[in-house]
Amino acid sequence: MIKYKKNIAISVVENSGNIEGRISKDIILTPEEMLDKALMFNVITLPSGSRIKEHSHQPDAEIYYMLEGEAIVTDNDTQAVIHAGDVVFTGNGDRHSITNNSGKDIRFLACILK
Repeated sequence: MIKYKKNIAISVVENSGNIEGRISKDIILTPEEMLDKALMFNVITLPSGSRIKEHSHQPDAEIYYMLEGEAIVTDNDTQAVIHAGDVVFTGNGDRHSITNNSGKDIRFLACILK
């Protein structure tokens, strides 16, 4: 399968569920396009002042790969600042969150694995 940029859907979510503020999701591949091997493969744009609140992953797992910017993440009880090229992996019932207080949009690749 080849999927061109012009065919990638964009979804905006505001103040819903785990989202505080606003996020934009470039839906790179849908679960169906991934033969239901994964639940999500999106590039997320998180504007300054927005965050994805703490949540856990069980039985699935999620990977955040930072593409642009600087974010504050929690990994269970640990808080850290991550930058482009850094990775966060959360699974086995662990919890994470991501907050953008940088003054600029951040972008990261998010993948939820079954």
